[in-house]
Amino acid sequence: MTSGLSSSSAEAGRLPGAPARIPWIPPDLLDDVRSDHAGETGAVFIYRGILSVTGDSDLRRFAREHLQTEQHHLSLMDALLPAAQRSRLLPVWRFAGCLIGALPAIFGVCAVYRTIDAVETFVDQHYAEQIAKLQDRPACAELCALLETCRLDEVAHRDDARSRVHNASGRVARWWLSAVAHGSRLGVVMARRY
Repeated sequence: MTSGLSSSSAEAGRLPGAPARIPWIPPDLLDDVRSDHAGETGAVFIYRGILSVTGDSDLRRFAREHLQTEQHHLSLMDALLPAAQRSRLLPVWRFAGCLIGALPAIFGVCAVYRTIDAVETFVDQHYAEQIAKLQDRPACAELCALLETCRLDEVAHRDDARSRVHNASGRVARWWLSAVAHGSRLGVVMARRY
């Protein structure tokens, strides 16, 4: 099974930074890539949610900068995965992303940075698991490289957020971060199936 796009169509409308050819998605990785697309959709809406609530200029700058990267990731995933193979729950992922961004922004910048740290820690592991499945598959080298590029961007987001928090989290923050981590795992399971 291919991604549904030919390399010539990819060349004609290629996005800046996109691979020269649309990588082939092996059938056993299609569900994972569907969850990646759903996750990048949610990520775009996390940053939009932050921007919809916060007036803090530093946080707005942080959110706009990372939103740009996430929009690029989503464009790559859009090119990789035909619409018919995407999660049918995209409206849910948009709403959840907006909520995960907006709620902590109500409580302040540290809550946002901790949330981003938690989300990106999960995403790093999620991408790393997929990359490990592809390491010994030469036919999947382009897909592996694309996922690794996205993973490294997410690690940079995590590290940026982590560097901005200098105090210990309280009980409510720990509960929220646990809920975000569990929700992310559940989201992957749901996006793989639906």
